Amino acid sequence: MRRKAVCIVVENLSVPSDRRVWKEACALRDAGYSVSVVCPKGKTRDIASYENLDGVEIHRHRNCEASRIAGYLMEYTWALVAELYLTLKVFARTRFRILQACNPPDTIFLIALLLRPFGVRFIFDHHDLSPELFHSRFGGRSPFYWLTRWFEFLSLRMSKVSIATNDSFKEIAVQRGGKRPEEVFVVRNCPDLKSLRRQPHFVDLNFGKKFLVLYVGFMGPQDGLNLLLEAVGYIVNDQGRHDTHFVLVGGGTELPMLRNVAVKLGVESFVTFTGQVPYEEVANYLSQADIGVAPDPKNPMNDKSTMIKIFEYMACGLPVVLFDLNEGRRIAASAALYAAPNDPIDFAHQILRLLECENLRKELGECGRNRIESQLNWDIEKATLLDAYETALR
Repeated sequence: MRRKAVCIVVENLSVPSDRRVWKEACALRDAGYSVSVVCPKGKTRDIASYENLDGVEIHRHRNCEASRIAGYLMEYTWALVAELYLTLKVFARTRFRILQACNPPDTIFLIALLLRPFGVRFIFDHHDLSPELFHSRFGGRSPFYWLTRWFEFLSLRMSKVSIATNDSFKEIAVQRGGKRPEEVFVVRNCPDLKSLRRQPHFVDLNFGKKFLVLYVGFMGPQDGLNLLLEAVGYIVNDQGRHDTHFVLVGGGTELPMLRNVAVKLGVESFVTFTGQVPYEEVANYLSQADIGVAPDPKNPMNDKSTMIKIFEYMACGLPVVLFDLNEGRRIAASAALYAAPNDPIDFAHQILRLLECENLRKELGECGRNRIESQLNWDIEKATLLDAYETALR
């Protein structure tokens, strides 16, 4: 019997670098689906136009990375055209039954609309709150903000089912998108226990310091890396703490500016920016770090968003420091220390509390790992993903 075919379209990251999309694709493959993915090319990895990776077919298009409104319009328009071409190419060969769109942006529903007469069901995988993301980057409520609200509404309304990354996203799908609660499935971006846990140290990554504080993630305007560097400046310059190195792993539009900020603060010798690195190297840093930090500032988007880095820190037994965000506290609970929102000095004080107390680091780290093992892991979440697909097919 021919396997049911599905196509996943994602614009924001390449695959398998996008770990959430890759885990979803593998879960569907293991459940018997024939899976194709349409995504952009990476900068240094995932650059092949076509690749069959572990039984998942990946079709990639060229991409550009924007930082201003005009640039985003050009980026998303080009991406939509490339996605349409590749999706139709996949459909001509596989006649897939489900199209899963991973935002941002919330424009992929237009491709689903074209395929609807052919019986293709649409699943909206709600990764980011595009209206809140636009507001956090550009401020105000311009016509473009309301355009993102309209696209979000249409994506939710057109979908047979919606996948939310947390309970806040589910509430938005119901309230802003008019979805029935039973049509929205919460699939958290939890780590896979089989692949992510603290590993033995094979290489010294502490840069000659006693402690290693780690940030893992994208470096965009909304991610709060400037606040983290202010906290580092306070720890190094005001508190005279020179036994700690800070490693910031990841790429993004803010990376060149952040390097300059580190120099201006006089902390460049205490901070290492790795840029985007292979996932195996990320795992090495997670295994050697003493503290994981999530400096995402409190705003309408971050307060409702789930940060994958917090899951990763907890999976590797790291105590976490973050600003007091609604979803952040739901995830980390007693595995973290919470700084006053958007206050880099208080953020620094929470880091210092952990540096000065080994027992506290151990207590929070063990709490985080236990939460991951008992309730926040991919084995649990992928069962909900498969339920969403079965519902869409019904």
